[in-house]
Amino acid sequence: MALRLLHYSDVENAYDAPERIGRLAGAIERRRDSETVLAGTGDNTAPGVLSLVTDGRQALDFFAEIDPDVDTFGNHDFDHGYDGLRRLVDESPQTWVSANVELDGQRFGADAGAEPWTVVEAGPHEVGVVGVTTPTTPSITPTASDLTVTKPIPAVADAAAELRDRGVDYVVVLAHMADDERIAAECDVDAVLGGHTHTERVARVGGAVLTRPAANGESLYEITFDGDEPAARRHAVADAPIDEAVAAALRERKTAADLDTVVDTVARPVERTHETAFRGESRVGNFVADAYRWASDADVGLQNSGGIRAGEPLSGEVTVADLISVVPFEEPIVVAEVSGAELRSICRQASGSTVELGEPEWWHAHVSGAEIVWDGAEAALETVRVDGAPVAPDATYTVATSEYLLGTDHEFPALDASHRVETLDIQYDVLVEYARERGVDPAIEGRVRRLGVDTPATTDGGDTAGSSGATGTVRPADDE
Repeated sequence: MALRLLHYSDVENAYDAPERIGRLAGAIERRRDSETVLAGTGDNTAPGVLSLVTDGRQALDFFAEIDPDVDTFGNHDFDHGYDGLRRLVDESPQTWVSANVELDGQRFGADAGAEPWTVVEAGPHEVGVVGVTTPTTPSITPTASDLTVTKPIPAVADAAAELRDRGVDYVVVLAHMADDERIAAECDVDAVLGGHTHTERVARVGGAVLTRPAANGESLYEITFDGDEPAARRHAVADAPIDEAVAAALRERKTAADLDTVVDTVARPVERTHETAFRGESRVGNFVADAYRWASDADVGLQNSGGIRAGEPLSGEVTVADLISVVPFEEPIVVAEVSGAELRSICRQASGSTVELGEPEWWHAHVSGAEIVWDGAEAALETVRVDGAPVAPDATYTVATSEYLLGTDHEFPALDASHRVETLDIQYDVLVEYARERGVDPAIEGRVRRLGVDTPATTDGGDTAGSSGATGTVRPADDE
């Protein structure tokens, strides 16, 4: 009898769209049987609007209905603090596995039932499952800064050896990180189910199959072990039946949160996909960066692409909840003071070719008050202008951005806490007030020009400009 794995990950703000999370539950239920292991790979409780309101407890409605077998911690699962996550571990039906996350010298979550690894019985099969989390978690998640996250490969290797000694039929890794290939190449495992990076893929490394679903509940992967060659299929969620119990529970939570106040009516929908955020200048990026500069009177507004969460376009009646979902983090806007030379370094670090984050083709910066010309062929910064004038290396400039960028070395390392000169309101509150005052109608203006990039620039109000659609990953065809 064949073993099947069903893999979802990075559900994040799907909870803010009750029909979408209902369809993910429906897609799972349609394909699950007694020989199936249902696994999540982190960031399945946060971020999102309802996650902010409920401290991640909105995920319990979903978990109770689909009854997962296993999950592991993503960095955003720590968004609401250690105690909040412990409560979720204790109250959710699945076994949480985490072999490389520690707090105060103890394995995190052990007191709430988390294990380094577990064995799941699926029909006649015994499946060993181990979980690991990205070591960058303490530096990219402010509420997790006290964690110790050890190297994942030794943790997986040790767990896999113990599981093989127990005689399990398969070893599966739940990996919320961006180094799945090394785990597969260096450890004795049969599958690495990935998360964290929001680009889909299916691959083979040695004898192991690797999968990573789309974020926000848009896809589900099915891995089948039947003979020597495992097979992986992508299932789109958009056409799946809606689990009405899940959808109704999330609708009730949205109503109780009272976030449906309309702040503006948008005639031209503002796209907010992962691809739009990382291709270069975009309308949604310009809107966010403009709001930061408006609130601070800084010379430059800066928003990191990864901080803009994918979701439905901003269209028609735009509510408070819609704007919170764009940047759903309880972090303030800060004003940083930098030299012209430092500002040029910040702009240089916007290119994925200069930072080890995501894909080389990604663009990580949305700006207001500045114009950036990047030579893609030479991987070099050509020009930076502020208020129409070239940046002077010895001059001083102010930059309004999220506090997060002052505390991480993974994005814009030229910025750090020493540059802070002012702290303002929470970033999504700034978006709401800006929308009320100025409306939501951003345009493409040529703020970012990426020379030598295949996709032609757009300056007539389209959603992206000077951008490349390539991500360097293989996206398998849908099966439906």
